[in-house]
Amino acid sequence: MNKTELVAAIAAKAGISKKDADAALGAFADSVIGELKKGGKVQIVGFGTFEARKRAARTGINPQTKQQIKIAASTVPAFKAGKAFKDAVK
Repeated sequence: MNKTELVAAIAAKAGISKKDADAALGAFADSVIGELKKGGKVQIVGFGTFEARKRAARTGINPQTKQQIKIAASTVPAFKAGKAFKDAVK
């Protein structure tokens, strides 16, 4: 499912226009991204938790040259599915 199909599904389930569904989806994404940028997390009970996780610096290997390279520390987004979500997908 791509974004257009997701917007259409949200609009149909909620009984709203596609324009309103697109705006709501955009607002949701912007809100989650904004909170993760601040280092927080977004927890939706029954669905899951979005959070920013820190990765430590580490040494890797370039597969082309087999040389060791240093990989810098970074912060990455992560999602952990909630129990109800996991059970629904089973």
